[in-house]
Amino acid sequence: MPKSYSFSLYPSWLALAWLLFTSGLHADSVAPPIAPERFQILEQALQAEVDQGRLAGIAVLVEQDGKLLHRSQHGYQDIAGNVPLAEDTLYKIFSLTKPVTSVAMLMLQEQGKLSLDDPLAKYLPEFADLKVAVADGPDGIPQTAAPTHAPTLRELMNQTAGFSYGVFSQSQVDTLYLKADLFNAEQTLEAMVGKLAKLPLLNQPGTAWNYSLSVDIQARVVEVVSDQPYEQFLAENIFKPLGMKDTGYHVNAEQAPRLAVSYKPGDNGLEPQDNTQYLTKPKLTQGGSGLISSMDDYLRFARMLLNGGELDGVRLLSAESINEMARDQLPPEVDGPNWAPGNRFGLNVAIVEDSAKAGHLPVGTYWWWGIQGPWMWVDPSNNRIVMGMMQNTDYRHSRVVHGTVSRILFEER
Repeated sequence: MPKSYSFSLYPSWLALAWLLFTSGLHADSVAPPIAPERFQILEQALQAEVDQGRLAGIAVLVEQDGKLLHRSQHGYQDIAGNVPLAEDTLYKIFSLTKPVTSVAMLMLQEQGKLSLDDPLAKYLPEFADLKVAVADGPDGIPQTAAPTHAPTLRELMNQTAGFSYGVFSQSQVDTLYLKADLFNAEQTLEAMVGKLAKLPLLNQPGTAWNYSLSVDIQARVVEVVSDQPYEQFLAENIFKPLGMKDTGYHVNAEQAPRLAVSYKPGDNGLEPQDNTQYLTKPKLTQGGSGLISSMDDYLRFARMLLNGGELDGVRLLSAESINEMARDQLPPEVDGPNWAPGNRFGLNVAIVEDSAKAGHLPVGTYWWWGIQGPWMWVDPSNNRIVMGMMQNTDYRHSRVVHGTVSRILFEER
């Protein structure tokens, strides 16, 4: 294998699901066609991940100008059952749910039912009295002050509203998140968001990028504004119009045999994780995680984004809204994700600003990924989509895999 395709750690390690601009804005990032030998090297690398016991299975797809350039499945959907990955395998996509929520929010803005520059409290009054942590305090309770301004829906979507996740950083605020039991699956989205409204912000709104539960708050905004449960809004307004027949928050009895098993590395190899919780409708449906989908279904969603909001004669959004989603939404003084060098941030998606720093992805690519490894890269300049699906609980290794794929496909030789 050529030296340039070694399996060293992807410099920006978190491959997310990538951001959108018009091709004219990124004409300088148009790349030559991907050489066929790169796909051969890619298949060898992916099969090695399976053969060497690091992944149970992985599927990758590359489409450009509406034509399939590459599609391959390697390994297993279920090792114990000896069930190989198939084109119709179903995957838990985790944070690839977030770009779907972007579309839901922008649809409501186009309908005149909300504005991204409105304060969050206009739609969820329980957030009217937010406080901001300014210093550690006694007994684990931070000292707080009033926010300099009320967080807006736009700040929710560019991850600068001041919220946190509770698990990706350490602070008194994060400890309060954990104590609030925000991830309890036996609560409703309304109850979860109600808990968040009582917690202090980690930062002043608009001053720092921080990965957070803000996308779940967005989903609650959608519920309130549309007067529909979130899963119903997505099903009726996004999945059904796009023909995404295998996407939802659980699988039915007919779909269940196609649901891939997740695997966790252990002392004796890969350990299967129970899929039982995904077989019944959940009480908690989040905007930032939770969807199950197939490669073909999510490809239809990605095609809609690449086509400027339309697919097969069905338009969900205007091209202007897609461009809004895919442009840099951060204030100039706010850095993008510090774990994704070369990237800025739009509306629930990252955007490549510097290809060399961002693992060779073309400038203007917008992307995101899920915690068990599935990813989407949308590259408007080259009219290209790259997607991958896997169910690997070792998210650090998933980052390695993302970097391997981007180097093989895009690194200059």
